[in-house]
Amino acid sequence: MTKARAIGHRIRMSSEADPRVLVVDDDHALAEVVARYLRRDGFEVDYAADGATGLERALATLPDLVVLDLMMPGMDGFEVCRRLRRTTDIPVVMLTARGEENDRIAGLDLGADDYVTKPFSPRELAARVRAVLRRSAPDTAPVLTGGDVEIDTVAHVVRRKGEPVTLTTKEYDLLVCFLGNPGRAFRREELLETVWGWSIGDTSTVTVHVRRLREKIEQEASAPRHLTTVRGVGYRWEP
Repeated sequence: MTKARAIGHRIRMSSEADPRVLVVDDDHALAEVVARYLRRDGFEVDYAADGATGLERALATLPDLVVLDLMMPGMDGFEVCRRLRRTTDIPVVMLTARGEENDRIAGLDLGADDYVTKPFSPRELAARVRAVLRRSAPDTAPVLTGGDVEIDTVAHVVRRKGEPVTLTTKEYDLLVCFLGNPGRAFRREELLETVWGWSIGDTSTVTVHVRRLREKIEQEASAPRHLTTVRGVGYRWEP
């Protein structure tokens, strides 16, 4: 299955039923609590107890979002996320007992859309899931353009110089935010709240995603022409 087909199938499935979430965690008791809160919020929930099973189920059923534990025996969350990103853009919320910045950045670099550090409130996780899904379909103009980049927000397709560009959900949301507000300087904290829905949090999340976005839409990521840094402030899109 190609990535484009996987994305299209997932969107069609989402429009026909309640949002479907796959929870992948070897801690069965914790997964049950998470599933209970998600079902209470109107989600359909499936469960896998290990990474290999979770990956197989995600690729077979294409859920709307995957809640993925980082530390599991066998195939860990890093590897599951890496393989998911090869063929799908399914949003991923990563669960981790680790608090180190490097681990969080590694997960984001692989394409995770959000992360929650254990121990966490199941209500907070449910809120994060809702926020990620809500931002996956931004309400904006049908087509946004900036320089040689174009976003078809109806088809959810990004092109640079006419060629398709594959972005993760968060990269896409960031690009929509920038192209929808050309010339405006955004603080990292502002982007964290606008795109991630966090009023407080680690702004390195924004830095990582901007760097990855530049690598995909700039001629030279190290010398960006459009997605520029505003010293002492944050970032701005230059048409």
